[in-house]
This record gives sequence, C-alpha cells and structure tokens, in this order.
Amino acid sequence: MVKKNENRVNVREMIENKKKSASIGTTMEKAVPYFLLAIATISILTTVGIVLTLFSETILFFKDVPILEFYTGTVLKPLGENAQFGILPLLNGTIFSTIIAMFVAIPIGVMTAVFLSEYASDKVRRVLKPTLEVLAGIPTIVYGFFAFTFVTPLLRSFIPGLDPTNILSPGLVIGIMIIPMVASLSEDAMSSVPNAMREGALGLGSTKLEVTWKVVIPASLSGIIASFVLGISRAIGETMIVTIASGSSKNFTFDITQSMQTMTAYIVEVTGGDAPAGSTLYYSLYAVAMTLFVFTLIMNFIAQYISRRFREEY
Repeated sequence: MVKKNENRVNVREMIENKKKSASIGTTMEKAVPYFLLAIATISILTTVGIVLTLFSETILFFKDVPILEFYTGTVLKPLGENAQFGILPLLNGTIFSTIIAMFVAIPIGVMTAVFLSEYASDKVRRVLKPTLEVLAGIPTIVYGFFAFTFVTPLLRSFIPGLDPTNILSPGLVIGIMIIPMVASLSEDAMSSVPNAMREGALGLGSTKLEVTWKVVIPASLSGIIASFVLGISRAIGETMIVTIASGSSKNFTFDITQSMQTMTAYIVEVTGGDAPAGSTLYYSLYAVAMTLFVFTLIMNFIAQYISRRFREEY
C-alpha cells in the first residue's frame, strides 16, 4: 500500500511538473515574437532617426545657402568671408573614383566568378575563394596607405605628370577592394543556374566557353548586375582610401591625374576640423551627407529592382 501511494504521489508530481514546464514553454513561445519585433523595430527606428537628423540639419543649411547654388555651383570654398558652397567638385571626385573602381572590379570580378563557378575544381575553389575573400577583411585604412605609398609612386613612374595625391590611385585601389563583393555575388548567381541547362547545351554540341557565355551568364544576369550596383554603392561610400590618397583639393576638373575630393573625404575633413557648431560650414556637413545618403539609397533601390525584374526562377 505504501508503494502504491508513493507511485501515485510521484505520478501526480510528474504531471504537475509537466504542466508547469508546458506553461513556461507557452509563455516563452508567446514572448519570442514580441522580442523579435522589438529588435526589428530598433533597426527601423535607427534608420528613421538618421534620416530625420540629416534632413533637419540639411534644412538649416539651405536657409543660408540656396539649394540651386549648392547643387550647381562649381566652386567649394567653405572657409573665409566670401564662402562658397558648390557640391559639384565633390560629386565630380566621387563619380570619377567610382567609375575607375568599377573599371577594375567588374571585369576582374566577373572573370573570377566565371572561373570559380565553371572551371575551377572543388579543391581549387576551396582554396581560392577564401583567399579572395581575405581582401574584403583588410581594413580600408590599410588600402589607403597602400594607394598612397605604393600605387601612386608606381603610377608616377609611368605618368610623370601625376600629382602626389590624385583620384586615379585611390580609384584603382577601391576597385581592388570591391573585387571580392562582385566576384562572390556573381559566383553565387552563376552557381544557382541548374546543371541541367549546362548539360543540355553541352549535349547539343556547345563548347564549355559557349555554355558559359550563352547559357550561364544570361541566366544569372540579374544577380551579376545586382553585384555591380552594390559594388558601385560601396565605392561611392568609401572613405579612408580617398581621404588618404586623393587629397583635399576641391577641384572641379576632369583630369584624373589631379587631386580631387570626394563627398566622404569632405565629411571627414569637416568633422575633424574646427567647424563651430551652428555655422554654415558645420551644416554643410549634413547637406553633403544627405546627398551621399540619397545616392546610396537610389543605388540600393536599383539593385533591388534589377534583382526582381530579371530574376530567373528554376
């Protein structure tokens, strides 16, 4: 009798413990969605806060400087009594550095992706891809010193008229820096193409090169173009390389051998300078940052549109 009573007590305790565990699990299950929503809300609120800060401070800048003068002016002299705030020299430097970078990153990145996806063996891919991605882990300030102390002297041996600080050298190094981004995203897009398409083309008598250029690349074109657009966004927003190697000359010129300043380099200069809070120079920082934000936002929208518009479903 004692054993039966003990067994009943033990079973009752087990049932009670099970109910308590189930209650705790149910409570946690209900709490998890709210916790995840709070985390997602933080990221959204952070973005909204950044936009509101940039927008509010930019409005204060345009109270002193006409918006048309800012976006069409070719002279940027933020210091002195007769200060002039024209953003075209900064846009010019940013666009040139980005174009030079993409001339480097696009062909090398795509060719690397083609090799990794279509020609490399598994053993070579396991070694080469992580080695390539090491480039993405190098701090940008190291790239900046590399551009200033190695690439620029090397280029000056071939281009005697090249300035010690110029837009050509950092543009080339930015291109090297974003090669892993273009190569990795393009390789992922190519690898997602079904092998049945490759085998069908080979079965019809196509060569490996014809399969690559006429089947694989067209089928993965949306992912490849999206990698280009994201690479452009990365090049536009690059800071340390251009700050170190392109100089701070606010020249509105089309000569890539001369010193130019980009939007990001100007932001670093003003932030690290003696711009008094509340001055027009101080608020120009936010106007340039807002312009840069709009640039990168547009590029991201373009990348999303291209991915959705030309995506192939297999």
